[in-house]
Amino acid sequence: MSEKVFVSAEEVARKAGVSRSAVSRAFTPGASVSEKTRIKVMEAAEELGYHVNHLARGLMRNESGIVSLIVSDVATPYRSALLRELTQQLQAAGKVAMLINTDRSDGSVDLALRQAIRYRADASIILSGLPDKSIAQLCLRSGQRLVLINRDDDQPGPLRINLDDREAAGRVVTAFLRAGCTRLAFANSQAGTPSLMAREQGFVAAAKAQGLDVIVERHGSTGYEAGQIVAQRMLTRKERPDAVFCATDLLACGFMDAARHQFSLSIPEQLCIAGFDDIEQASWTSYHLTTFAQPVVTIAREAVTWLVEGWEDAPDGHALTLHADLVWRGSVRGG
Repeated sequence: MSEKVFVSAEEVARKAGVSRSAVSRAFTPGASVSEKTRIKVMEAAEELGYHVNHLARGLMRNESGIVSLIVSDVATPYRSALLRELTQQLQAAGKVAMLINTDRSDGSVDLALRQAIRYRADASIILSGLPDKSIAQLCLRSGQRLVLINRDDDQPGPLRINLDDREAAGRVVTAFLRAGCTRLAFANSQAGTPSLMAREQGFVAAAKAQGLDVIVERHGSTGYEAGQIVAQRMLTRKERPDAVFCATDLLACGFMDAARHQFSLSIPEQLCIAGFDDIEQASWTSYHLTTFAQPVVTIAREAVTWLVEGWEDAPDGHALTLHADLVWRGSVRGG
């Protein structure tokens, strides 16, 4: 096995017959260098197999160019879609995305943030759990920027991006009432994240404002199997619901399959169902699920723009609330 040999900028300079600074300028966009010199440097670099060490350059400026993405449930459709947008936009901005997979616990997120600090990441985007305020402040003191997505934390410093979950939940109640439904239910997981709980609380509050009680069931993680189990609990009640709002589309897909195949219920004629996220599966013919679209492109754009351009203008961070559009399909009557 041959030993890897790294070519230095000094070797390129000697090969091209130019100064070391000329090599640096040739590889720096916008730097002053003649076209003749640039061509000589590029030809020498190509022949020697030289590549600019961006990490070393960045560390000289006290910047690594690394942005860590701290995330759990990476295999879920919504999370995968958001990660795809974030990584694409970070790469377009000249940043390097470092993915750190965690569970939902505070301890796991804290450990991930400490790892990001050790690798001298310039910033972290947190999609999972909620870091203790002390570790978040440690990141900020070390010069790291933080973006919290769908997290419930009002401390100064990070950019906080959230959706109007409570308002969206109220729109579901209105849709169910227009469909003639009166026995409402909410299906949730036991993850207890701020966004999931905001949807639950907003739905229950909007229903109570209309004089209606809500059946609430929570089980397991926010996935397909949990939706099936919650459906079994709700649909074996003596007075079963005629409309269910599921905290996520994956829960809704599991709930719908259990309702149809185990209880022989027709959707939406006997049971109306709505979800949240607008994952790809929601549009499939088997589900045709009425749901709310997470604005993943906007979330990623706002996060990356703030990290790259807006940090100096708002060093204390700020909160941003985005709108979730209701996507009408065939799982709710009257859509």
